[in-house]
Amino acid sequence: MSKLHILIVEDGRSQREMLRDFLISEGHRVMEAENGEEAVTMVASHHYDLILLDYKMPGMDGLAVLKEVKRINHEIDVVIITAYGTIETAVEAIKAGAVDYITKPIELEELLILVDRVAERRGLIRENDLLKQELGKTGVTAEKIIYQSAGMVELMNMASRVAPSRATVLISGESGTGKELLARLIHQLSPRASRPIVVVNCGALQENLLESELFGHEKGAYTGAGSRRIGRFEEADGGTLFLDEIGELSPAIQVKLLRFLQEKEFSRLGSNASISVDVRIISATNRDLEARVREGAFREDLFYRLKVVAMSLPPLRERKEDLPALLNHYLEKFSLENAKSFKGITAEARDLLLKYDYPGNIRELVNIMERAVVIARNDYITVSDLPFQYGSFSGAPAGTLRDSVEELEKRLIGEALVKAADNQTKAAESLGMSERMLRYKLKKYDLKN
Repeated sequence: MSKLHILIVEDGRSQREMLRDFLISEGHRVMEAENGEEAVTMVASHHYDLILLDYKMPGMDGLAVLKEVKRINHEIDVVIITAYGTIETAVEAIKAGAVDYITKPIELEELLILVDRVAERRGLIRENDLLKQELGKTGVTAEKIIYQSAGMVELMNMASRVAPSRATVLISGESGTGKELLARLIHQLSPRASRPIVVVNCGALQENLLESELFGHEKGAYTGAGSRRIGRFEEADGGTLFLDEIGELSPAIQVKLLRFLQEKEFSRLGSNASISVDVRIISATNRDLEARVREGAFREDLFYRLKVVAMSLPPLRERKEDLPALLNHYLEKFSLENAKSFKGITAEARDLLLKYDYPGNIRELVNIMERAVVIARNDYITVSDLPFQYGSFSGAPAGTLRDSVEELEKRLIGEALVKAADNQTKAAESLGMSERMLRYKLKKYDLKN
């Protein structure tokens, strides 16, 4: 974990020194400011990764300091320190650009978890900046993959590390999450980028037609085969073959695909002659392939050959942080395509779009935005331009923000522990948090394990 340059802004001397000593003992570089005016001056002349900012101070309060810090350098992460029971101020600060908040009295273990999370996020952002530089060199239209959430940043970074290799990649994810787009990204970042990426939907064709589509056939191989046909493996020579819906392959085609992965050879239908090609396989599925293996419907040896590297695309409901950028992107895209001009999306419509769960994922969002642009009659996209209204789907739970978040956390942690048979390592991994964070949450909520 990289160490951070941290500025503590706190008017209470004893609190400030306690935080300083603790963070220095953890290896971080720390500076201090006792009021908002001093903090703004320091930010203007020094670089900081993180600011721990007390909300209530004489003179400039935390919100005013936050806004000025973001004006000077919007890339600095700011965590607001607020008193318990004044959660509304923390929400206001997060809307103004703070990444998180922590309540007094500060628990040092919670603070350390928060600082580690900021350090991890900043490391991912640095890696992602390098990825975007590489995308620029290859000419990949990176704007097609719109993301800001930590999970997607990490996934894109993995794509950049996997791309230069020859390893097979298995991409899993619900329908509409963008699996083909991710496959194309991996191809474009690979040494094979100058050669074709050939796409085959394995669930769209009957078995005999799919076998011919993949491997080709000789004249007379079956009724209607009036001439030789070159298959997709030969078309993809030197490049990448993307096999979508790989879980739909019949047992016979699974055998031929396994032979290719083992020996780099295959035969056309109606021929015994072996053909060698240099093709990288990227496959995708929206089904549980491990369950298919257990059922005997998918070969275990083929499964492991296909998933040398496994990548999982999250559904849109689990990456809501990406929604604002996605909405803006598709509003601009479809406005240009339809020669229309909009000032934006009304607050009510945006609120609906941000709360909706998108069971059809990115594909559904694209459809919703294109439809809205086409039928809108005003300068703004409004609620009446959307295919759903308030009350047509479940919203946020009742109660305060803190109550809602804590209840949801407790439920998710409990479910994860049950699924992991009380294994904290597995439960933490499924929740996307560190074991330290999980242990802290168990203690915080008095959950037994």
